[in-house]
Amino acid sequence: MAKLSCQLINKKFGTTEALKNISFEVSKGEIFGLIGPDGAGKTTLFRILTSLILADSGTAIVDGLDVVKDYAELRKRIGYMPGRFSLYQDLSVEENLNFYATIFNTTVQENYHLIKDIYQHIEPFKHRRAGKLSGGMKQKLALSCALIHKPVVLFLDEPTTGVDPVSRKEFWEMLRRLKEEGITIVVSTPYMDEANLCDRIALIQGGRIFSIETPANIVKQFPKKLYKVESEINYALLETLRKNPLIDSVFMFGDSLHVTFKNQPDESLPNLQEIQPSIEDCFIALNR
Repeated sequence: MAKLSCQLINKKFGTTEALKNISFEVSKGEIFGLIGPDGAGKTTLFRILTSLILADSGTAIVDGLDVVKDYAELRKRIGYMPGRFSLYQDLSVEENLNFYATIFNTTVQENYHLIKDIYQHIEPFKHRRAGKLSGGMKQKLALSCALIHKPVVLFLDEPTTGVDPVSRKEFWEMLRRLKEEGITIVVSTPYMDEANLCDRIALIQGGRIFSIETPANIVKQFPKKLYKVESEINYALLETLRKNPLIDSVFMFGDSLHVTFKNQPDESLPNLQEIQPSIEDCFIALNR
């Protein structure tokens, strides 16, 4: 049974279409990722699913509750961690956690098992004001506050943006442990490498979802063989290849170019090597 279902969600801000016919379902205990760049519509969708704003049309059901008609009960059952740090910066770590527990008529002790692995990283700083924490510690505190009432569905809006690589890795390890507790997690990220850490992903751009699948199946659906080209003059080579009638697509990826051909590969290209496509390659291909 789906823990979350949305059908044909649309939202405009003035003349800008933020979301266009968004439909998908998320199963119980799944980590479902919304993968896309800034401005793709991820935050707008999260705000609709957490009952903070209304869609112009369409329906959304979370844990059997309509996000419009049943918003009061819904807010007791979900956890939401927005992209921007939104806890009380003048309160200490401990005070923030106790405050959010009190709002939901619970205590830190009652659900401490849910946050133990997360909170132990910041517990030595429990008397420090939240505004004085590092980026990684702020995210751990925000996640602890979002979990303290034991939500059935957890919404995380770009939780690792601006966080160092070590903290990012720790954060995703925490999400895996929460999944084992039976919590359904919907997470958005602009980092394509994090897509592989989700059970299923939706690729979103310009308010539209282009594909919903497991990361492995999305990679399998890449339409052509992909090649890597390396040169000391990548930028000049990029412009040259884009004018080559034999080339289907070419994009810069770090210190190399990723190339697909209309027919057979051009063996004269420097350091030509066939490679496996990444989620980022698939995202670019779907948005061409």
